[in-house]
Amino acid sequence: MSLKDASRASHAEALARPMFARFARWVERQVGRSSTFVLAMAVVLLWAASGPIFGWSDTWQLVINTGTTIVTFLMVFVIQNTQTRDTQAIQLKLDELIRVNERARNSLIKFGRNVRHRCRTGEGSIRDARIDRDTGTPPRGDRSPRFGDIAKA
Repeated sequence: MSLKDASRASHAEALARPMFARFARWVERQVGRSSTFVLAMAVVLLWAASGPIFGWSDTWQLVINTGTTIVTFLMVFVIQNTQTRDTQAIQLKLDELIRVNERARNSLIKFGRNVRHRCRTGEGSIRDARIDRDTGTPPRGDRSPRFGDIAKA
């Protein structure tokens, strides 16, 4: 595949993505830049400096309150989209690590369904299956190591 074909394929993939996902990625990149922080600080300083001009009025205060509320409300959706995408990527990577590890239990792949029940049962079975690396024996009882135990070792 030539570079031009790869470029066309990636362009086609980009167009196929949902519009919100592309928008969220763009916003994520822009908000993460230091220049965006400087711009936000400049807006706040400009607003504060304009206070005497507007006589510290209720409308003057309402401008900043409304602006920040709207930005915060919209950013919640962008942040959620970003976290969901990152979580899915991490889950895929962990699933792949489980698949290639011969000692791992493949039943842990697709662990996301019915999470609460599986966490309770999975945590117990993982704790039961854990083996002390030094002695080759299971740990004593349900006790997990505490800082003092680690410091003594």
